[in-house]
Amino acid sequence: MKLATFFKSIGADQSGATAVEYGLIVSLIVIAMVGALQGVAEENQRVWSDVKTAQEEASR
Repeated sequence: MKLATFFKSIGADQSGATAVEYGLIVSLIVIAMVGALQGVAEENQRVWSDVKTAQEEASR
């Protein structure tokens, strides 16, 4: 009888569900951050490429 009570208490426990929900929220935030940082990195690379080109043209 104690085993059945144990499994019922595990099935009724909601604390694990909350941790999973928080984990999903954090993972979505991380995915959004990675996407945003990739955009910033590409723009930064383009700007420095333009600076390099301008410097090379000015030194000719």
